[in-house]
Amino acid sequence: MKLERFERLRKAQKAYHRRCKWVMKNGIYVIHSYDEKKPDDLSWWSDAGFILGDRRVMVWWQHPRFVYAEALDEQARQEAGHSPVNGRLFDDGIPNHKPVGRSRKKIISYTVPPGTDETRQYYDRLDTINQRLQKEGMDFTVKPCWQRECLSWATGVELVAPLEVRNETELENVIDLANRLLRGQTTLEHEFPGYAYGREQWLQEQDKR
Repeated sequence: MKLERFERLRKAQKAYHRRCKWVMKNGIYVIHSYDEKKPDDLSWWSDAGFILGDRRVMVWWQHPRFVYAEALDEQARQEAGHSPVNGRLFDDGIPNHKPVGRSRKKIISYTVPPGTDETRQYYDRLDTINQRLQKEGMDFTVKPCWQRECLSWATGVELVAPLEVRNETELENVIDLANRLLRGQTTLEHEFPGYAYGREQWLQEQDKR
């Protein structure tokens, strides 16, 4: 059954590739603009695609510092405790509608009433904890890693690697690495031997963020 499912996904990927065309630049499906990036900016994440054989590959790349920053945010939420909002931000909001056709309308936004004292206190506490963690860091280590996923329209690659992507030329390095990983031509340990991103690296970059 697993082989049958894999074969079905392969056929679906090929069919999607024939049906929906990508606009490529130098062999890369570029999604984001890098016009406002400076040469010495720190990089966080990016997405791009390429063609391998007759199927598409979608790469979702993150720099280890982005994963570390996400861990800091999660730690701040844990320290701040239970949120009084708890996903109910729009429950008391007034929906704003936009006419669609002659008799229909759809919600385009919400007018949310001012938060309660409890809500404001929670976010003040969360902000204070966030600022402390941003300044001090925490004991958490991120190592390069990658994962392949077979989707109905493409092969997905989630990649965490210490590359800098500030322009389309540097984006090519991400695509090249993903390509070689998929082909079994390299490993992340070979590319970044012993690399780890943690508190030390986070604090060293503090003036650049």
